[in-house]
Amino acid sequence: MMRFKALLSLLVLACIGLSACTNTVEGAGQDITNAGHAISNSVK
Repeated sequence: MMRFKALLSLLVLACIGLSACTNTVEGAGQDITNAGHAISNSVK
């Protein structure tokens, strides 16, 4: 039973960590997109 609780705790922590990574990657994608738009607009 102790092993099950430890595994469940690790699984929950992994899910929380992965959800935080998703937000970070989406934010980085938006930053790159905005930089691309800024470069395109400066060329015009």
